[in-house]
Amino acid sequence: MSGRSCLTANDWICGEYVRSRGQELADATVQHVWITLVSVVLGLLIAFPLALLARGRDGRRSRFAGPVLGLTTVLYTVPSLAMFSLLLPVFGLSAAVVVTGLVLYSLTVLVRNILAGLEAVPAEAREAALGMGYGRGRLLWEVELPLALPALLAGVRIATVSTVALTTVGAIVGYGGLGTLIVDGLDSLFKAQVLTASVICVLLAVVADLLLLGLQRALTPWTRVRTPRIRGGVRAPAGTTHTPITRIAKAG
Repeated sequence: MSGRSCLTANDWICGEYVRSRGQELADATVQHVWITLVSVVLGLLIAFPLALLARGRDGRRSRFAGPVLGLTTVLYTVPSLAMFSLLLPVFGLSAAVVVTGLVLYSLTVLVRNILAGLEAVPAEAREAALGMGYGRGRLLWEVELPLALPALLAGVRIATVSTVALTTVGAIVGYGGLGTLIVDGLDSLFKAQVLTASVICVLLAVVADLLLLGLQRALTPWTRVRTPRIRGGVRAPAGTTHTPITRIAKAG
């Protein structure tokens, strides 16, 4: 019986399945990545103005903070099956149902992290920039947003990983990427399909998180603190990386 294939034996680990269904796996993976990417980008585009609305013009939380944070939290508590079912009459059986639901789920993480990052900007930095003639727009884009990037990108990482996982639920409307293969495999007790699609889904989440971590480190070099070396009793310079605050000081 040594010649029996792993497909016939319905083994969990089956190289023959990967070889024979390679195109199917690739198509599901591409759909999974596309839905995740679109959902996170749209979520970020919506979350940013909402966070600004919650913060207010003076750097403190505005009267809209409670409603904005409350609404995004309520949306996050809605079960995914119920969310997609509520969106079906609006969008029909389409990828828009899944994308819209994932965007709504991502808002609570993204809005809170963007708001936390903006609130963590030192008041001295704002005052120094305003004293040098920075307008509100320039202050936001050149000072506050760069300093808020660590918290913002941390939120993007969390939202991306959770979106990779939640995309699989889209299988109930036929747009779940790898989730569709997982559900079909469970229905037919196709072990190799269930395990292979699940492993690829986990790998997508890990790779996405590592890529975003690398982007975060590249965009925020000042967060990598270097320990100054002592030479002959004299403290050596810690490095030449400058934050937006030091750039303001130099410009002054």
